[in-house]
Amino acid sequence: MNTNYNYKNRIESNPDIMLGKPVIKGTRITLEFILRKLSEGLSIDEILLAYPNLTKDDVMASLSYSADVIGEEELIAS
Repeated sequence: MNTNYNYKNRIESNPDIMLGKPVIKGTRITLEFILRKLSEGLSIDEILLAYPNLTKDDVMASLSYSADVIGEEELIAS
């Protein structure tokens, strides 16, 4: 687990919200959505401008959470 950033206070997963996908607490904005916007080339500032209820810390928590999830995955040789 990443010890540099505590995202537990910013991210939640609830089966009643967005089918249980991880979201920023208090929103219906999924981490997947944030990551896709970043991968499309939007800057953090552009995302924050388009979604003013998000903060930079929310975006950074999304990245940190995603890195930790990927870091816990086991690769299966194919």
